[in-house]
Amino acid sequence: MPVRRRVRLFIALLLAAGMPWLGGPAQAQDAVTSPAPDAVHVTIYRAPDRSPDENMDLQWLGGYALVTETRTVTIPQGKAILRFEGVAAGMLPESAIVTGLPKGVREKNLDADLLSPGNLFARSFGRPVTLRRTDPASGTVREEPAIIRSGLAGSAILQTRSGFEAANCGLQDEILFGDVPADLSAKPTLSVATDADRAETVTLSLSYLAWGFDWQGNYVIQMHEDGRKADILAWVTLASSDVTSFPGAETSVVGGEVNREDEAAGSPDRGQTLSFHCYFRPVAEPPIPMPMAPMPAPVMSEIIVTAQRRAVTVMDAPLAVTVIEEELGDLKLYRVPVPTTVAAMGQKQVALFQVADVKLEPIYIAPLDGTNAGDVRQTLRLRNRKEDGLGRALPAGQVVVFQPVTGTPVLSGEGVIRDSAIGQTVDIDTGDATQVHIDVQQVGERKGYDEYEVVVSNANPWPIQFEAPLRMSENYRFEKISGRIEKHEGQQKWRARIPANGTATLRYRLHALP
Repeated sequence: MPVRRRVRLFIALLLAAGMPWLGGPAQAQDAVTSPAPDAVHVTIYRAPDRSPDENMDLQWLGGYALVTETRTVTIPQGKAILRFEGVAAGMLPESAIVTGLPKGVREKNLDADLLSPGNLFARSFGRPVTLRRTDPASGTVREEPAIIRSGLAGSAILQTRSGFEAANCGLQDEILFGDVPADLSAKPTLSVATDADRAETVTLSLSYLAWGFDWQGNYVIQMHEDGRKADILAWVTLASSDVTSFPGAETSVVGGEVNREDEAAGSPDRGQTLSFHCYFRPVAEPPIPMPMAPMPAPVMSEIIVTAQRRAVTVMDAPLAVTVIEEELGDLKLYRVPVPTTVAAMGQKQVALFQVADVKLEPIYIAPLDGTNAGDVRQTLRLRNRKEDGLGRALPAGQVVVFQPVTGTPVLSGEGVIRDSAIGQTVDIDTGDATQVHIDVQQVGERKGYDEYEVVVSNANPWPIQFEAPLRMSENYRFEKISGRIEKHEGQQKWRARIPANGTATLRYRLHALP
C-alpha cells in the first residue's frame, strides 16, 4: 500500500474514533453569545495618583470603574461556552464575577484582542491575501495574490510572484483579507465555560472592574459686586478612554480616596493601527508653516462678549438634573438620577449642584519664615456650612472664578478644591496678587537675636484682609511679635486688616536656638 494512502487511512480511523486532539466530536461545545447587556450600572472611581490641579489625560486615564451588567441568556444542556460581547476592553478579568448560573463557572477568558487593521495584519502573518494596487498616474487597478512576510514593526513586506516587496512604495496599495482570524473579535468579549444539567433561560449578573475611566468636579464661582458673596455652579465631569460605550447606564461616581493596590498602570491599547513605511530615499522635512494671520480686533471682541454672556446665561438657568449625594462609609457616592450614556473615548458633564449667595472671604496670603516671605497669593476662603449658604460635601476638582466688571463677568482666576467635608474651611488659591506686596527687612542685631520688620502694602482702592502663616524652625523662634497672632489647626498666623492704599507693619525678634 502506498505511504500517502496509508496516512490518509490512519487519519480517517482516528477521526472515526473521535480522538479529542484532532478536533473530533468528543470536544465539541455549544457556544451561546449574549450581544449586549439588558441593563448596566457604571460606578466610576477617580485616578488615585492624580492631583486635583492636573487635567484628566483622555489618552491614558488612570481611574477605574465597577461595571455591573444584567443579561438574559439561554444555556444549553451539558458543557457550553457563554460569550458576553460588549464588555469593557479594560476589564480586569480576575475581578469578573458571574452570578445566576445554575452550576457556576468552570473557566473564564477575556477576548480583548479587537478586530483592527493592525491586529488583522499581525494575525495574518504567513497567510495568503490579495494585494490591490492602483497606479496613481493612470488609475489602473490590478489585483494579485500575496503572502504577508513581516510583522507590524517597520515596512509591510509581502511576497508576490515577482518576489519580496514593500507595500505602498510607489503605488497605492490595499491589502484584502479573505477571512477574519478566529481569535479576533469585533467587540471585547468575556467567555465563560458552563456545565448545565438541563437547558434553561436564566438572568445573569456580571460584575467586573475596568481601567480607563476617571472623573472630577468642576466649579464655576460667580462673585457678587460686594466681593463677599458668590453663586456657585458645580459639575461632575465623567471620562472614558475605553472602546466600549454603555448607553442608558445607571451611573455613579465615588468621591474620596479608595485604597486600591494593583501593579497595572492602565489598560493596554488592544486595537492597533496599521501604517506602512518606505525607506528608499530620504524625505525632506516639510517647510515651516506660515504664521496664522491675527484675528481682526472687532471679531475678537465679539467672541469675548459672546462667551461672557453665555457664562451669565449658564449661571442664571435652572438645572434640570443634578446628581444625588449618598453616604458610602467614609466615602461619598454621587448618583446620576436618570440613565445616561457613558460614551466610548469621550467625556460628559452632569450638574452636581447650584447654590446662590454663598458667603466667602477674599484673603491675601504670604508665608513668613522669619527672614523671608513667600509670594502674596489671592485666596477665596469659604466655610462649608449651611449657615454660610453651602453645607455639602465638595469633591476635588478645578475652579474658575468670574468677577463682575461693569455688569459683565470677567475671568479673574483659577484654582482647585480638594475633597472637603461639611464643616471644613476651604481655601481656593486663585493666583498671584499684583496689587499687594510684602517686604521683609532686618532692622537690628543683638546678641542672641535679630530684629525684623515686615511691611505689607495694599495698592487696591479698597481694604483687604491679609494673613501670614509663620513657618517655625528648629534653628530659631519668634519673639516679641507686635501684631495679632492667631492659631488655627496648629498653625500660627499673623492677621491684619490693611486699609485701601495703605500698609500694615509687623515687628518681631528671631531668637537663635542652640
